[in-house]
Amino acid sequence: MTDKTATHSTDRKRGSGVKLVYDVLRDEIISLSLPPGSPIDEIQLAERFAMSRTPIREALVRLAGDGLVTTLPNRSTVVSNIDFLNLPAFFDAITLMYRVTTRQAAQNRTPEDLALIRAQQAEFAEAVHAQDALAMISTNREFHVAIAEAGRNPYYAGLFIRLLDEGRRLLRLYYSSYSDRLPSEFVTEHEEMIRCIEVQDIEGADRIGSSHANQIVNQIRTMISEDRRDQISL
Repeated sequence: MTDKTATHSTDRKRGSGVKLVYDVLRDEIISLSLPPGSPIDEIQLAERFAMSRTPIREALVRLAGDGLVTTLPNRSTVVSNIDFLNLPAFFDAITLMYRVTTRQAAQNRTPEDLALIRAQQAEFAEAVHAQDALAMISTNREFHVAIAEAGRNPYYAGLFIRLLDEGRRLLRLYYSSYSDRLPSEFVTEHEEMIRCIEVQDIEGADRIGSSHANQIVNQIRTMISEDRRDQISL
């Protein structure tokens, strides 16, 4: 094996290691198995995954880019907090993007777009049936990304993708509020969204996009504000 071939082999091996660490930690953070504020120890991770710290650090850089981990001034790394103080602004932005991207998809979609949107919806429905929360989060993302890209505005699509990714842990809370048994009407709501896009009902697409966002936002707000204190008699 030449030095060049050996280098390429090492790069591929390191790349696969980075992906493994990234995928595992991303799922643990999104599922809240690693709660906000949890410390991330590079040495422990290197031992856990039986690899050097270089791919661990590269995976953490990717996770930081996703907003899922934060490097502190002392160079330690923790799971990023969920920014509850800015939730109203987040809800405003993501509601607008649900509306705008669904409207534009209804206006600009092609038959190929519709085929991709339907395929993503089938995967989401399968994840809902399996009560697999992580799969629901990822397939829901891909469904709405397909709609956004059908709208033919890369700026809107880019912003919406950023918001969908930033909201993944909130969506985990949303699904957990139903004990991961998402009511069937929310799968049907996706179908209604597809119907409006297919028949190019722009105003209908706007309404269903708004309704879809409102339902999610209201459910999360209700869950966060619910009084769960134990009423203990003293």
